[in-house]
Amino acid sequence: MTNLETLPASLTVSGEGPLDGEPVEMSQLVLPCHANHRGELGPGQLLKWMDITGCLAAEKHAGMLCVTASMDDIHFEQTIRVGQAVLIKARVNRAFNTSLEVGISVRVDDLESGRQEQVCKAYSTFVVRKNHKQKVQLRAVRPTSSEEWQEHKLAAERRRMRLTHSDTLIELLRDANLANVPERVLGEDDGGPDTSVPGETTRVQSVELVLPPHANHQGNTFGGQIMAWMETVASLAASHLCGEHATLRAIDMFQFRGPSAVGDRLTLRAIVNNSFHTVMEVGVCVEAWNSDDPPGPTRHINSAFLVYSVKKPSGEFRTLPRIRPALGDGQRRYREAIARKKIRLERKFIFSCKPSQAPLSVPWETSNQAYLSYNNVSALTSLAGCGGWEHVSTKNGITLWSIEDGIFLSFRIQMEATVPAEQAFLLLSDLHNRHLWDKHYQKCSRILAVDDDDAIFHVQGPAVGRDEMVRDFVVLMSRRRPCDDGEPYLVAFRSVTLPAAPTPPACIRGEVQCAGFVVEPLEANLSQVSYFNQATTSFLPYISSDIAGLSAECHTQFQSCRLFLEHNSKL
Repeated sequence: MTNLETLPASLTVSGEGPLDGEPVEMSQLVLPCHANHRGELGPGQLLKWMDITGCLAAEKHAGMLCVTASMDDIHFEQTIRVGQAVLIKARVNRAFNTSLEVGISVRVDDLESGRQEQVCKAYSTFVVRKNHKQKVQLRAVRPTSSEEWQEHKLAAERRRMRLTHSDTLIELLRDANLANVPERVLGEDDGGPDTSVPGETTRVQSVELVLPPHANHQGNTFGGQIMAWMETVASLAASHLCGEHATLRAIDMFQFRGPSAVGDRLTLRAIVNNSFHTVMEVGVCVEAWNSDDPPGPTRHINSAFLVYSVKKPSGEFRTLPRIRPALGDGQRRYREAIARKKIRLERKFIFSCKPSQAPLSVPWETSNQAYLSYNNVSALTSLAGCGGWEHVSTKNGITLWSIEDGIFLSFRIQMEATVPAEQAFLLLSDLHNRHLWDKHYQKCSRILAVDDDDAIFHVQGPAVGRDEMVRDFVVLMSRRRPCDDGEPYLVAFRSVTLPAAPTPPACIRGEVQCAGFVVEPLEANLSQVSYFNQATTSFLPYISSDIAGLSAECHTQFQSCRLFLEHNSKL
């Protein structure tokens, strides 16, 4: 697709359009023509339906033609069989100048039992196609429910992850453990029987001619059609490794690097990059050329990485042969597949674990830093959006609220301060000055500056009881400015572990599940500041007396915070 950053001057698209904010829905009955030899819906057909539904949602919001730029974070949770009904819903989560993020969910309706189950969810990015050279400024999305607001806010974080994915992969490949994978692991004979499969034997190539039924009314190839072709060649490559039909489990990302049109010839190449016990990664690239083009290099227009497994009749996954990569490019793909697997596992662990199941402090690594930042901001956004807060006390214009959710007790402290919102945001995110108003921050030092908006700090606080030891914390701070007018500033905290920050002698290492500030502008020099904390056993002793109504210490502390902000209110 066109690089959005290179487009010139802007043209604002105004107006609301019909049914603005309403999702686009598609219902399809799975027929034998949609299924494979085992009576299961082909993933390629499902991807086409998902892309069409998402594209319709994007075009309804934009009021003009949109094309697929990427589709990522796709996981297939179960198979869909002939006779079942597929329900696909797509909604625009957020608009970013000339691109939109569309959330797509797929549910299956079992007509016999009447039950519905979610089988797939994905986030797709679409860009506007216009026949002039001006940049199109899309109108903002206006969420109407708490769930829509949640997706709207986190869309910016997901975009951030997509933009940093390549950098994360490059940094991970520089890791000494991955850069120097032993030749034995790469498939060299280690003295035993060699059961590995040469990677080159899994290579598959196919050529497709783009015909009018494959394209939209402007002659550009449907993104879903290209996805379907890519899934077909990837399935064939996977079957060359295992010798039988493989099941698509997940897709790392479909990236659309450029357009193709009616009359183009598309060359699709697939190869198994690596196998990991019961899963294999297949890389696919698509190049386009036209008979009218002058002789020269083809255009690389698409790429993706697809993850396959082979199911036994018992439902368990079969152990796969090892890959023996070819020298040079084959070894590069082999190592990159290891890096992508590490990223996928880190992402799955961080996103899928419930708070009660996962350790509070997750190790900070190159492979998971984007996802930990996302999770940090996501957790604070979710906590701030919770309903059912119970009023505990109000004193000097500072209000304390609490809420119990399962095993967690969370609290919120809210106040107004005569200070511009941006200045309050900058002051609250500078932890070196927090000891000036917060006695729990006796010492604070920055361990790692990740980027302009994320950093890891070591904080040392006081002992709680007479015989208690001093507590210390290692926290990731993620601060975010608003992307649109009317949105709040966020400063989120969560615990991480870092080898560079061992627990000091005579200290107890505490943990932070979710905490942070939400700063909302009320007027030019007036802000509403809310502090949230999902209290863990490490932090609960500091606040339990206040929540029980036995103390007003938190009111005193945040009165000091307000005075600190107002005293430093000048930008």
